[in-house]
Amino acid sequence: MTYDITAERGRPTALGATIDADGVHFAVYSENAEQIHLCLFDEAGSLETDRLPLPGRNGGTRYGFVPGLAAGARYGLRAVGPFEPEAGHRFDYSKLLVDPYAVQLDRPFVYTPALTAPPERELDSAAFVPRAVVTDLARDAAPLPFATPGFTYEMQVRAFTQRHPDVPATIRGTVAALAEPYLLDHLQKIGVETVELMPLAAWIDEGHLLHLNLTNAWGYNPITHMAPDPRLAPGGLAEIRRTVEALHARGIRVLLDVVFNHSGEGDETGPTISYRGLDNLLYYRHPEGEPAFMLNDTGTGNTMAADKAPVAKMFVDVLRTWVETTGIDGFRYDLATVLGRVDGGFSTDAPFFRMVAADPLLKDRIHVAEPWDVGPGGYQVGNFPKPWFEWQDRFRDDVRQFWKGAGFMTGALATRLAGSADIYNHDGRAPSASVNYIAAHDGFTLADIVMYAEKHNEANGEDNRDGHNDNHSWNNGVEGETDDPAIIEARGKDIRALLATLLVSRGTPMIVAGDEFGRTQRGNNNAYCQDNEISWLDWEKADQTLIDFTGRLSRLRREHPALSADRFLTGAPVDDGGVPDVAWLREDGAVMGEADWDDGERRFLGMSVYAPCRAAEDESERAVIYLNATHAPAMVTLPSPRSGHRFCLHVRSDAPQEQPCVVDAGETLIVEGRSVYVMLEERA
Repeated sequence: MTYDITAERGRPTALGATIDADGVHFAVYSENAEQIHLCLFDEAGSLETDRLPLPGRNGGTRYGFVPGLAAGARYGLRAVGPFEPEAGHRFDYSKLLVDPYAVQLDRPFVYTPALTAPPERELDSAAFVPRAVVTDLARDAAPLPFATPGFTYEMQVRAFTQRHPDVPATIRGTVAALAEPYLLDHLQKIGVETVELMPLAAWIDEGHLLHLNLTNAWGYNPITHMAPDPRLAPGGLAEIRRTVEALHARGIRVLLDVVFNHSGEGDETGPTISYRGLDNLLYYRHPEGEPAFMLNDTGTGNTMAADKAPVAKMFVDVLRTWVETTGIDGFRYDLATVLGRVDGGFSTDAPFFRMVAADPLLKDRIHVAEPWDVGPGGYQVGNFPKPWFEWQDRFRDDVRQFWKGAGFMTGALATRLAGSADIYNHDGRAPSASVNYIAAHDGFTLADIVMYAEKHNEANGEDNRDGHNDNHSWNNGVEGETDDPAIIEARGKDIRALLATLLVSRGTPMIVAGDEFGRTQRGNNNAYCQDNEISWLDWEKADQTLIDFTGRLSRLRREHPALSADRFLTGAPVDDGGVPDVAWLREDGAVMGEADWDDGERRFLGMSVYAPCRAAEDESERAVIYLNATHAPAMVTLPSPRSGHRFCLHVRSDAPQEQPCVVDAGETLIVEGRSVYVMLEERA
């Protein structure tokens, strides 16, 4: 069957494919193409049946209406225009292009050198490119009401579900598996409040991985931002919606990691699949006066031009589509400094930030920035606009260095425990703006921090040159796995001390999936290309004691404002009684003095945290926390409890299974080495 196309009923304001009662509207944005052709395919997606020039034009939008076409139709695009790299134009009619507004693809992207063939070869790329599928989506999904993320769990869905013995083989590695009750039970058991899903948008492998027989495991190389990758969500956005609803039913919010800083088309020698072929000059940023090249503020070969209104609007439309169709509660933005780059600098008044803040659907969603890129002035931690949240690498590095034994770290640790006021106490921001983490997907796992002094990325095929070199990690005497029970015990103590430090700190705590049960990546701190046992969670080796300890910590934090109140700890009085919100303590119970802070050998810190009552019927609350990074026990003199109160020791990270016990007033407490103790003042 062949089709006609008309501009008389076109919808230029609705980009992508929009279904009507008797046909389908198409609209594509390109400021520099001479013409855009709509390519239709048969039901199998193999035979190209029609090429229809989009007849309507409204500014940069080309549009048309195809009567008789219906949901399920497969399509692609071709752009007519000059191939003049020196002017920034890379049009190539032999390249089939994927619609940036596609919401479903009929197959994954697969890298092949044919996608990079120059136009003079006239090598048709249709055999290697997915077809977009015309899809009628329900847009009535409901996110949960806005709240700060709380205890956040970063997850790569495939790695999380691929090896779980109870997940049916037919859905392992997919978003649908995440809705299985036993996985939801696990998330609830450890107290997860928000799941942060690593990218689900359809991506393509980097070209060099083809020769290494490796694939991209993380998805940080997207092409289409609205269409889920068929490998992760074979059921498309509807499958993701069902899983989001299952998480919501357990009271768990869901964030989606989005990659708006670059695309999988790479540098100027990379494949032409979508944006490059539609309008290279528009969609990408280029060095000043050198449009033949790609600006590389991302380290991936290209940088999306988020400073241009049409590109920023496309990203806003992406966010709206995910919220409306799946009920996603918010987003984490990879290399988010790119979104604020204007004229080479960073501005909170950039087009994307303005559009999000003005959008009635998006302004009340959760927005989490990775606040850096590799371009000039790319490090912007603390500078994103309120109410954005930010990943905070200073927390990661300071906590690791304190527990590794670096000198002069006690003051830095106290600053992080107290909410990082040096970074966030401005413009009405709160400690929760800081997403505190010790390990994330990019870097060592929590277990590998205490198992490996050096990275071991040999499996990545780059002679161990890739990945971070400065990891602030240690191995407790042996590099890698060992059967030595003393070393295994020491590593367990360190893991629990790091977890406890995270969960008693002011801010938004985040762990990465599997760190609650001791997963390892064998020292690989850049496992982006390891879609295998290196990155897949080994559930059968899960440390149940560590799982229980994590749940106990998160529950304690959630239930006690002295451990979680969203207020900076400054030492100032918090009520009429003049009690300071925090007192920093030495082993003898005295308040830390200037000489103590200046002591580069100090590896012990106590903190007495006071939280005022939350309501008239509540009473104020106090927690006393000790962190001992030495290898020797510390004899600690406790502060005096209030009249009619006593201290109860709730957490000993060195003895994770020990139950809460009362500590008598005047008693000397022994805080074992390499441990964190958490006490709460309770009524006697």
